[in-house]
Amino acid sequence: MKSICLYLQIHQPYRVKRYGLFDIGHDHDYFNDAGEGDLNNSRILRKVAGKSYRPTAELLLALLERHHEFKVSLSFSGIVLEQLALDAPEVLDLFKRMAATGRVEILAETYYHSLAFFYSRAEFERQVEKHADLVKRLFGVTPRVFRNTELSYRNDLGLWADEQGYAGIITEGWDPVLGWRSPNYVYRPRGAKGARLLLKNYRLSDDVAFRFSSRSWAGWPLTTEKFGQWVAEAEGDTVNLFMDYETFGEHQWEDTGIFNFLEHLPAELLKNQGLDFKTPSEVIASYEARDEVDVPHTLTWADTDRDLTAWVGNDLQRSAIDAVYRLEPAVLASGDVGITEDWRRLQTSDHFYYMCTKWFADGDVHAYFSPYASPYDAFNAYMHAYKDLEWRLRTAP
Repeated sequence: MKSICLYLQIHQPYRVKRYGLFDIGHDHDYFNDAGEGDLNNSRILRKVAGKSYRPTAELLLALLERHHEFKVSLSFSGIVLEQLALDAPEVLDLFKRMAATGRVEILAETYYHSLAFFYSRAEFERQVEKHADLVKRLFGVTPRVFRNTELSYRNDLGLWADEQGYAGIITEGWDPVLGWRSPNYVYRPRGAKGARLLLKNYRLSDDVAFRFSSRSWAGWPLTTEKFGQWVAEAEGDTVNLFMDYETFGEHQWEDTGIFNFLEHLPAELLKNQGLDFKTPSEVIASYEARDEVDVPHTLTWADTDRDLTAWVGNDLQRSAIDAVYRLEPAVLASGDVGITEDWRRLQTSDHFYYMCTKWFADGDVHAYFSPYASPYDAFNAYMHAYKDLEWRLRTAP
């Protein structure tokens, strides 16, 4: 028996508005752009909900009802759950209904979609705990598998997950890390005793997430029959299809046929003898680990480099992220709830992604996802907000 493990990531940041130099000391609301542009977080959330979150959730619910063998895993940042509760509560209700089927696994991650693991282990653990509390309150479950922001991973993160009692952790199945091995097996993090490592099959995942509508791709058009054959022919125990939830309706628009593809995919895969759907926890419980994977340097699922350079690859990014984490002792000592919340929202990885100056294909991707005119505009807005936060800490009673 070979399994399909489908995992979808749901996240929306609180974008920093066009915060200027003369706002410092006067305007402490960094994230509330009331205009009609690309920095109005409520407007963006409602737009994405209409194009992607709601129709995809409705379709997944229908598929769960139609195919009792179908299963899916979801991972939410805490801040997208906050925004859904405020601006699209009907979508949050759909996600709750999905979780209630018992065939949708919710994964653990950082509440603020941050890179805190690499900058402050204590802050990282606080965010993971806060996220677990929210997931328990909303969905009634305690996550058993961990997913770090941007699938970022390193040996010490695998050991941390093992020490914390997680059944597993997921990351990118990148060839330079795996060598001759296939991502389609369960592995052990280096030095771990109980936790297991699940690796994304990036070729098959990206066929859907990135290449689905590309007419220049040799595989276009991607039909469920063609994709089902590729999955059935893949070696291994589990084909891990990990992608953004927004693949459906936002990154791949409805008129590409992406919803039709998703609607017919479970039936196509299930009709292949020897294929079934499993959640990450079920994959870990069902298959033995084949080997240990050594990841001494940080691995992510982003760009052609598969490292952290999308977020900390230039001086702008490094100066911004180093600055915000330097505030940790002062923020915690202040005991100010508002300051602490703003500081944590400023840790969200998207802020640093918008400052990326990579060129060519990767640069095009960064430009598509950024609401700012340039990386320098993103940096200026962020650092002005940072300077105000610093001012608030200095002047707090």
